[in-house]
Amino acid sequence: MDKARVVAGGLFDLTGKVAVITGSSRGIGKAIAEHMAAHGAKVTISSRKAGPCDEVAAAINARSPGHAIAVPANISSKEDLQRLVDETRKAFGKIDIVVCNAASNPYYGSQLEISDEAFRKILENNIIANNWLISMVAPEMRARKDGAVIIVSSIGGLRGSTVIGAYCISKAADMQLARNLAQELGPDNIRVNCIAPGLVKTDFAKALWDTPEGEKRASAGTPLRRLGEPDDLAGAAVYLASRAGAWTTGQTLVVDGGATC
Repeated sequence: MDKARVVAGGLFDLTGKVAVITGSSRGIGKAIAEHMAAHGAKVTISSRKAGPCDEVAAAINARSPGHAIAVPANISSKEDLQRLVDETRKAFGKIDIVVCNAASNPYYGSQLEISDEAFRKILENNIIANNWLISMVAPEMRARKDGAVIIVSSIGGLRGSTVIGAYCISKAADMQLARNLAQELGPDNIRVNCIAPGLVKTDFAKALWDTPEGEKRASAGTPLRRLGEPDDLAGAAVYLASRAGAWTTGQTLVVDGGATC
């Protein structure tokens, strides 16, 4: 074992890396951005609204000057995503890591009754937009023979649902997207993986836990007897983006407090 290599930086060091994280003005995306920056990466904060993005970037820069920029973008717009990529390259010179975290779930109810419009929005935002963004950064990763792509999926992609079926379909598709792209991009040393969270206490999932009774009911199904916090997912993302995850690709890393066991 090369002791100098082990001591210098460590397996989780992201110094010199640049990460784009969608949906990073709050919740899981924000936690991933904060922890990647804490491990040395420069990060682009992005969500639809400029104000929250600016606030998160400013907080990161207060701790690590020059490590964050804010680029608002709507994932449903291919033009917005291209601008996100272009502005990141303009600021930091490259993109090493992409975290596809932003997603939509505008419908709660029977799969048989979902409107075509709602179904299309879920599939377009949760699958097609991810493929857009990954396709925009893949060429430079291929040229460098290095890169990490992380898609935030969900344990909903591993099981059925009577009320969020379309969302679950999209998250299962994200797992397959990662497997397909891992095969395609692997020869160029680009790793593509998913993280599948269980129920995490975020605004996105607020309807499922925002009462004492709801949280108790939801957490009772997990061996750890608690719901996830955004920071619980950040470590998995740092692992997949860093040298620690250098031989992990095409996988779905379940982080759910044991709910699916």
